[in-house]
Amino acid sequence: MTKLFSMRTLRTTIVAAAMAVAPAASFASVFISVGFAPPALPVYVQPVCPGDGYLWNPGYWAYGPEGYYWVPGVWVQPPTIGLLWTPGYWGWGGSAFIFHEGYWGPHVGFYGGINYGFGYGGVGFFGGRWDGGHFAYNTAVVNVNTTVIHNTYVDRTNVNVNVGVHTSFNGGAGGIQARPSAQEAAYEHENHVPPTTQQQQHVQMAHSDKANFASANGGHPAHLTAVTVNNYRSTTINNVNNSHNNGNTNVNNSHNNGNTNTGNTNTRISNTSNTNNTKISQTTNQNGNHDTAGSKTMAHTQAASHPKPPPPPKNNEKEGGKEPRR
Repeated sequence: MTKLFSMRTLRTTIVAAAMAVAPAASFASVFISVGFAPPALPVYVQPVCPGDGYLWNPGYWAYGPEGYYWVPGVWVQPPTIGLLWTPGYWGWGGSAFIFHEGYWGPHVGFYGGINYGFGYGGVGFFGGRWDGGHFAYNTAVVNVNTTVIHNTYVDRTNVNVNVGVHTSFNGGAGGIQARPSAQEAAYEHENHVPPTTQQQQHVQMAHSDKANFASANGGHPAHLTAVTVNNYRSTTINNVNNSHNNGNTNVNNSHNNGNTNTGNTNTRISNTSNTNNTKISQTTNQNGNHDTAGSKTMAHTQAASHPKPPPPPKNNEKEGGKEPRR
């Protein structure tokens, strides 16, 4: 009990310390993973921008009770024109890895020096800029169909920044050793807007897909990106449903295999007055135990090519005999 209390006290102290050093204007929701860092960032291809005004949110590793899980990169709409997205990042806090929540603001602030790619090379953002109420895309680093979106430009100045660096956390052993510049520190005190409802739903959907967890994919998630949040929601629902269906199929197959391996079974067939149908009502093994997994089945046999009509019903008897058990 004392050990449990000490761990809770430690975790509370870490959170309190992180909140104390976080700028008041930032939204420093923190998630703690004691003792081990998030996996490396995977390499992926950015999907084509779905329309004018969408901004790229890079994929990252989030953390839940089950461990780290991948939140796919996705195109999202900002809460208002003129705002840019500063990605969240993991940072070593001395005794735990602390997650610093991303936010919307007039400038891109410090995000741990993490190379998220597609304009987020570790410092600032060079994937685009706001220009006269429209977002102009730098097609040197972001994937845009220029036949559909015309407010584009090409700037290759920072294309080769941090190429090949996939470290996903700041500080500590093996982490990115970056600190906020004076300008980035000033940006942290600007008015910030937290993640939108759609962004929060995107994280929740990522958490619901167990294939995203590092414990399941070994740090190599299959679903790395999504075009939009709604697109990812549909994909995730299908994945979850398929996972459930596969689980049920495996259970049924296991039951069927168990029935096959039971040995000799005696099948009790209850005949009905309708000669066209035969119902296999129950399977019983030689020990007299009932098989509850797959014994209740319906077997329909076809009558001859010229079946005889059933006899007329007797008093207090349903026409066609007993109804099959379903």
